[in-house]
Amino acid sequence: QVQLVESGGGLVQAGGSPRLSCAASGRTFSRYGMGWFRQAPGKEREFVAAISWNGGSTFYADSVKGRFTISRDNAKNTVYLQMNSLKPEDTAVYYCAASWLLLPTRVYEYAFWGQGTQVTVSS
Repeated sequence: QVQLVESGGGLVQAGGSPRLSCAASGRTFSRYGMGWFRQAPGKEREFVAAISWNGGSTFYADSVKGRFTISRDNAKNTVYLQMNSLKPEDTAVYYCAASWLLLPTRVYEYAFWGQGTQVTVSS
């Protein structure tokens, strides 16, 4: 079992570069693949990025590729999402999640979820 807590969201101007953090509890963090998802009002939760247990592999949604970077620090039990060149359409609640699978992209493939952090991008 792992508990996840996201932070770093808020109101950001278009073009901004905030970094989200997701702190995990428990000693088994390094065994999990981690992912970021987002959910805008009235829309389904969508995949953003995933990273393997050791950080050696990453995968991104086309909508964020080249703008967002996922990384992790297993010594700190934390996964990050660096977001650059933000657009108003990036506005959503951002969730981190943990999975036993390698680079999963579907909601049902993740076993544990954080409570989410709101990111609002103003134009």
